[in-house]
Amino acid sequence: MNGILALDQGTTSSRAYLWRDGVLSLVGQRAHRQIRPRPGWVEHDAGEILAQLGELVRLAGPCAAAGLANQGETVVAWDAESGQPLHHAIVWQDERTADAIARLKAQGVEALTLARAGLPLDAYFSAGKLRWLLDNAAGARALLRQGRLRLGTSDAFFLHRLTGTCATDPSTASRTSLMDLRRLCWDAELCAAFGVPVECLPEIRPTTGGFGQLPGGARMVASVVDQQASLFGHGCREPGDLKITFGTGAFALGLTGPAPVGGMPGGLLPTCAWQMAGQAPLYALDGGLLTAGATIEWLRECGLLPGGYAGLDGFTGPSALARGLAFVPALAGLGSPHWDRAARGTWLGLDLSTGPADLRRAVLEGIALRAAELVRALRGALDGLPGGTGRIAVDGGLSRSAYFTRFLADALGMPLEVAGSADITALGVLHLCLEALGQPERPRPDGTRRVAPEAPLPPALHDRFARAIALARGWAEG
Repeated sequence: MNGILALDQGTTSSRAYLWRDGVLSLVGQRAHRQIRPRPGWVEHDAGEILAQLGELVRLAGPCAAAGLANQGETVVAWDAESGQPLHHAIVWQDERTADAIARLKAQGVEALTLARAGLPLDAYFSAGKLRWLLDNAAGARALLRQGRLRLGTSDAFFLHRLTGTCATDPSTASRTSLMDLRRLCWDAELCAAFGVPVECLPEIRPTTGGFGQLPGGARMVASVVDQQASLFGHGCREPGDLKITFGTGAFALGLTGPAPVGGMPGGLLPTCAWQMAGQAPLYALDGGLLTAGATIEWLRECGLLPGGYAGLDGFTGPSALARGLAFVPALAGLGSPHWDRAARGTWLGLDLSTGPADLRRAVLEGIALRAAELVRALRGALDGLPGGTGRIAVDGGLSRSAYFTRFLADALGMPLEVAGSADITALGVLHLCLEALGQPERPRPDGTRRVAPEAPLPPALHDRFARAIALARGWAEG
């Protein structure tokens, strides 16, 4: 075998890893622009990212096979003949469709999306963004009449341009609000409700299988949402297994088994974890924070994190929360379990003695406490399922902070398995490629450490943070 290439196309950068002779090595990383034309709008230049992916493929050299992880809900409109995007990609964080989504909710459409797609109506998911592109991208309506318009999540655009195959997989399609979660196909009623022409959407193929060939001949054998890739990379295979990844956002996934589990308390969402070629799909429950690493980047841009990630450790004494200082990380609204996109980030408890280190500490604790909300809800939903280890696996940039992981363990009152590598998404893509190729190798994450709680947070502090969230939401409403 001449190597396997894992492409991780994320919110802030694209990375490529090559597995060859038992070694996983970084081929390269390319950051792309974050385009914010208006408050609440977030875009990427799909052409810029495509060029970066092509460069990384060339740097990797000849490979036998490859796989791609994608952002999930980010969408593109493009011309099927020329391959050119018609507009910047609209990113999963974008809120421009909030008013249109509110109108659909007032019309009672949410009952349909919950029943068929398993998702609430929210600007986070892809369907509203796809309709916006149809209405606003230059030339979209004309291309629709000519049968040349393509609308899809970013993976479909990159695959179409890199391999000639316009396709997505069920894990990605399950984040659009347009796929029937049980039948794993586009649903005509959902598409009609959002006004998205089903004929413009990519084909849905199993997560592992055939997605064409890259330039140079490598077979593209896996395509998957980045969060599901990290779940696979952690070795989560049984119902009850759970992971949380701290990237631009923070997303928790827990496997539920061969059928979607819906209607759970805590705002958790059923989703497709993956579908191996020729096999039935596996499902998961999902919960997400919309800003985690993005909040840390915001701190840096505000001048409150001059030392980079080194400034996220070294705190002493009682926690910020114990001293009455709290931060609600709702810089793009609140995801699960609240689903309140109008809420905004809030500091509470500031006084004249509050300094930059206190603010950084409160931000870390706020992200950890929101993550603990998600994990507690997931554990409550998963505990009754047969099998599984009950383990909580953690990865992503924030997991490098010893203070953050210890505070999260204290907030949960449970031990964590923290990956020593931040590259679990790429590892999951590699594992899926090996699965598709029938190869027995399964490289494991390096340096995984166990973080046990030292001083579990008392209920009074959890209550204090819950009051902070209520105040943040009330401020937005009033």
